Amino acid sequence: MTEHIPAARYIALIPAAGVGARMAAGSPKQYLPVAGKPMLRHAIDAFLASPRIAHTYVVVSADDGMIAGVVPAHGVTVLRCGGATRMETILNALVALQGVLQEHDQVLVHDAARPGLTPALIARLIDEVGNHPAGGLLALPVVDTVKRAATGIEQLSQATVPRDGLWLAQTPQMFSCALLRRALSEAADPAAITDDASAIEALGLSPRLVEGHPRNLKVTLPRDIAIAELYLNHASF
Repeated sequence: MTEHIPAARYIALIPAAGVGARMAAGSPKQYLPVAGKPMLRHAIDAFLASPRIAHTYVVVSADDGMIAGVVPAHGVTVLRCGGATRMETILNALVALQGVLQEHDQVLVHDAARPGLTPALIARLIDEVGNHPAGGLLALPVVDTVKRAATGIEQLSQATVPRDGLWLAQTPQMFSCALLRRALSEAADPAAITDDASAIEALGLSPRLVEGHPRNLKVTLPRDIAIAELYLNHASF
């Protein structure tokens, strides 16, 4: 008799244990208000509005005292196992969810500081990655001329970098639960893992690039909030 294997589910995982030092704010940036609600809640709501997502997990530090006032009563589970780095936070969550998630479930890891995510972008990622064994990620092709600065105090242009084949990574980034856990566990140099796709690439695999949208920008500096609000207040995708 052939063993029945349940179909893969699509699971959202939002690491939210960071402190957002570059925002120079009085609280972690994921809790700063953007267009009327906490930045993190925008990301959560995008996943809750997507019929493709089976469940959403938010990962915070053990002593986070703000998350209870942000997550809705249903559809989201808070995991208090955040680590010192983003990579550690995600790996801790995957370990904690062993036995809850199937190895072939697809995990969509999304930055808490990207409030412009939409159900349409989630669907595009899922549909275009399909069954690609190395997973995939939203990203934007580089369209501006890229300059490399010379070393030193002054910001002087040293060279023009060819932009052909260059993309700016966004999130969500989607991989099977087993592959993502393996990639993060085996990362030889955690400092080199700047996103989940870089951990997959370190295994010699090539995730699929799926064109995202400028509205899905990452809020890093205070001025980014105004840009995010422009997109959130004018539905464009």
